[in-house]
Amino acid sequence: MTEANATYPVEDATGNPGDPSFEAVWTLLCERGQHPRVDHPDAHFDEIMADVLERYDEEAVRTVTHRVLVAFQPFRTATADLGVRTVDGVRIGTTAVATLRELQAET
Repeated sequence: MTEANATYPVEDATGNPGDPSFEAVWTLLCERGQHPRVDHPDAHFDEIMADVLERYDEEAVRTVTHRVLVAFQPFRTATADLGVRTVDGVRIGTTAVATLRELQAET
């Protein structure tokens, strides 16, 4: 799936109760940003969240995540008017999608 035509199956966008909600994704992202896993293959995603949550206020990171997962904005565009660097939008979006896919795999 390319960034240009990306849509992500979160319940808030699809209306399907079988899809994880945005809040479930956001909660897991925050938990992992605050308490990164150690010796886990995806620990780098936790470190990314820890970094962006430290660098930017939580509301800005949440807004980028929401724009990516629910409003289907491209990762770089999702940073508009938030004071978030576009490269960090890519990092946030990539981490959010990986977390969403993990939640989908659990269900």
